[in-house]
Amino acid sequence: MVWSGSWVAERLGVELVGDAELRELLGLALRHNPKRAHLLVSHVLGKHVPQYPSVVYGAGFQLGRRVRELLGEAGARHAVVLGYAETATGLGHAVADGLGAAPYLHSTRRPVAGVARAGGFEESHSHATSHLLLPEDPDLLTGDAAAPQPADPADPAGADSADPAGVDSADAVLVLVDDEFSTGNTVLNTIRALHERYPRNRYVIVALADMRSPADRGRLAEFAAEIGARVDLVARNAGTVRLPDGVLEKGQALVAAEEAAQDLARSAGAAAPQPASGAPRPCTRVDLRWPEGVPDGGRHGFTPEHRARLEAALPAMADRVAAELDDTARRVLILGFEELMYAPLRLGTALEDRLDAEVRYSTTTRSPVLAVDDPGYAIRTRLVFPAHDDPADGPGARYAYNVAGAGFDAVVAVVDSTADTPGLHAPDGLLARLAPHTGQVLLAVVPSYVPADAIPAVPGPSAAPSSASVPSTASAPSMVSVPSSAPDRQEEPRMLPEPLRGPAFSSYAPDEVGWLLQDLSDTELEAPTEEREEAIQSGGAHYAESLPVEYQPSDQYQDLFKAALDLSAARIARAVGTVTETVLAERGPRPVLVSLARAGTPVGVLMRRWARHRHGTELPHYAVSIVRGRGIDANALRWLAAHHNPADVVFVDGWTGKGAITRELAAAVAEFEEADGTEGFNPEIAVLADPGGCVRTYGTREDFLIPSACLNSTVSGLISRTVLRSDLVGPDDFHGAKFYRELAGSDVSGHFLDTVADRFGEVADAVDADAKELLTADRAPTWEGWAAVERISEEYGIHDVNLVKPGVGETTRVLLRRVPWKILAKRGAGADLEHIRLLAGQRGVPVEEVDGLPYTCVGLIHPKYTRGATGADGKAVESK
Repeated sequence: MVWSGSWVAERLGVELVGDAELRELLGLALRHNPKRAHLLVSHVLGKHVPQYPSVVYGAGFQLGRRVRELLGEAGARHAVVLGYAETATGLGHAVADGLGAAPYLHSTRRPVAGVARAGGFEESHSHATSHLLLPEDPDLLTGDAAAPQPADPADPAGADSADPAGVDSADAVLVLVDDEFSTGNTVLNTIRALHERYPRNRYVIVALADMRSPADRGRLAEFAAEIGARVDLVARNAGTVRLPDGVLEKGQALVAAEEAAQDLARSAGAAAPQPASGAPRPCTRVDLRWPEGVPDGGRHGFTPEHRARLEAALPAMADRVAAELDDTARRVLILGFEELMYAPLRLGTALEDRLDAEVRYSTTTRSPVLAVDDPGYAIRTRLVFPAHDDPADGPGARYAYNVAGAGFDAVVAVVDSTADTPGLHAPDGLLARLAPHTGQVLLAVVPSYVPADAIPAVPGPSAAPSSASVPSTASAPSMVSVPSSAPDRQEEPRMLPEPLRGPAFSSYAPDEVGWLLQDLSDTELEAPTEEREEAIQSGGAHYAESLPVEYQPSDQYQDLFKAALDLSAARIARAVGTVTETVLAERGPRPVLVSLARAGTPVGVLMRRWARHRHGTELPHYAVSIVRGRGIDANALRWLAAHHNPADVVFVDGWTGKGAITRELAAAVAEFEEADGTEGFNPEIAVLADPGGCVRTYGTREDFLIPSACLNSTVSGLISRTVLRSDLVGPDDFHGAKFYRELAGSDVSGHFLDTVADRFGEVADAVDADAKELLTADRAPTWEGWAAVERISEEYGIHDVNLVKPGVGETTRVLLRRVPWKILAKRGAGADLEHIRLLAGQRGVPVEEVDGLPYTCVGLIHPKYTRGATGADGKAVESK
């Protein structure tokens, strides 16, 4: 047989060295990951490769039996098992079953409102790194919950074992289970942090494969001596991966080349895995009648009592699934869902006992892996579909591997009720993706277990009636993070919060943007414009420490906005398409859009819509704060680096003026990377319009009216400017902003986006031509705008470039938020300045037509402003 790692080994020089069974256990694949390009693909884990459920369960169960032998009967009875999300949740549970009487908990990436966080940690090489520990019983990790427990019902001999009374919690062994033990960083850091809070005498690490390098093998004994506890390792197989120099870069290049070749083959109509014959039938829902009160898995803990009740209910549940399967089904796949591995695995083992058909088991995953249809590669095919459980880190793609083309007559999708949402049943959802590749799709839903003491869950607007989900934006107690070093720390920084999303924060749909901000909606931050200007110019306050009173447009101004939008929608759509195609061509097929709140956010949403419209690609999009003179939100960058490859991040803004934010971002990113040790962020900004010649990635360099500049929050999802003030934003907080829910009646954010997106189809050919031209053109920044600003600052006696705001967008901001002195308009400028003239008339600001402007207009803020510089009516007067 061909080894399923030979394709990668031959191309990258990777070697898998170990015991005789290692190649039967593991294959190799390549993945999108900035820290480790290769992926060890287990054939007995039940994640990426469909396997017999009995083989998957047996692998974990036998490891549990070996741990039981190691600890002895009494030690096993006082053990607690901790499994790692997402790949080892089922493995850890099977290990706990093998131990017999041990309670089980697995880490999770799904926050649950009202459940106290007992800890958490980061996983260094994983695609999604943040783990939470959410036990229902707060004593579970102390060891108190582990003693005493009933004897193992599967082992009658254990019933005679004496269980000493009053066992100290320090004697309760913690068993940590992961699919592989490579560097050991994740597991050892977990032990170190938990040991500081819940010290105990012994730990056991369990893995299917011990893949440590020779350099790492001595660390375990050193670590045990460091913490003063015994640490054992139990693994099914042992070996190591030998990696040549430069393998990470070579692997990333190989992934890019292979994906490009596959895209070319698809466009040429090359053959893909053939769907099952005949039209797919509608999905059939199976009522499992899951036993009440039994958790769906170990997210909040799973006790021996739970196990006994589940074992008793499994035969009947398997019979209900079997009754719905076609009599002709000879190959059946039980497909679990991300962290939900144990429940579908046990359904699979029960079905194996009841069906003559071949039963296999695997689960969906959030990890992106390259698929190559070659017998020497472990991931032959992949199905891609959107996340359907309202994940805390926002929408994104999910995957089912080696299902398409595998010849399954039926697929039984098993999800928890949190994931039984409209997204699951959508035309591009998991069920629809499965249907062409099998003759029958069944859906079995396991109720999502929510601890009794948790706060009541309030389903969001997208949740299905059966969902027991808790909104990801609900607050929960702070967690203790696991350190990557410095075990003598007294306090660890808490994990950064998840992005805010609409409708709880902003009027945008939740999948349009995740705001890496904190909600300050209940804080009074607004100050009169004149008062703010005096404080800013006197040095008494920074502009980001307060907010201007939101401008309420007149009916005349609203009409002007709508007319301007109708006039410029196609022009904006063309610029959106051009800048997006440029980004996709130069920054890879899956960039992470990070807009600079708030002017950049509508542009980021439109770029995301273009990618979906033109390429069917769902791009992640987040909004972050950057403040002139204070830099970018460092905590937002930390969050992005923890959840994405920094090299994939593309910063997005609406337009450039003189380039101050462009320079600010470059300096801030450099400072952050030096201080934080994180590398890879590209500080270049992609903008819709670059009239100042400040960037190299843009949709146009014309200075024209972008209607989103005409208004404030009412065209930006009802979100304020960002706020940075020391009494509101702590060292572990995101910058803040407000959500103006009370302005919903005036909100045109959705109207603006929809109007522009409706013109995508008609500008497609022009976008193709523009992008092709730009990709071969010299787009180096000219900084023409900066030179013009310096000249104007001196000619008009201002002597401060910060008070000169060039371009239509910046001039509009001056009139809406600051105290304007005068407006310089390019002679002959037409419709692009109608709203400027209207606002200037309302504020009593003169408009002066001049020649030689590189911009359509320039706004001048009143120099050396004091409140005496305005008349009794609050309008600006000429400086003397």
